[in-house]
Amino acid sequence: MKNLFTPDALAEVLSRIEKLQPSSQRKWGKMDVAQMLAHCTAALDVAIGRTFPPRMLIGRILGPLIKSNFYNEKPFNKNGPTDKNFVVADQRDFSTEKARLVQGIKQFSVGGPTACTTHPHSFFGELTPGQWSIGMYKHLDHHLRQFGV
Repeated sequence: MKNLFTPDALAEVLSRIEKLQPSSQRKWGKMDVAQMLAHCTAALDVAIGRTFPPRMLIGRILGPLIKSNFYNEKPFNKNGPTDKNFVVADQRDFSTEKARLVQGIKQFSVGGPTACTTHPHSFFGELTPGQWSIGMYKHLDHHLRQFGV
């Protein structure tokens, strides 16, 4: 499975992000492209250990049962629920959000397993650095496909 700790996956994701434009249109969902970039950065901020959203009660119950969905081979489903901590509803600047996301991806990737958070995921709970890296790749892939890149 692709993960952000590998140079090939990192290069692929960064190349796809470069193809995004302020006018890129979503194929599903509610966010515009700048909001999506901010949303992806918010998720990376957790993986890097910049933010620590609290565990969700539903996640404590269901998280262990479906945790493997975060890091298995199957892509994320379209229009899945979004944790309220990661909802971006306000207007964002495309260039700013793109730069923030690229910086976050590089920090996560270059930092490798030792720079990955040890804090539990708000829904899935404890994850290994490898699971975080796969999950972050899958999350980015999901949203890049959402915008056709």
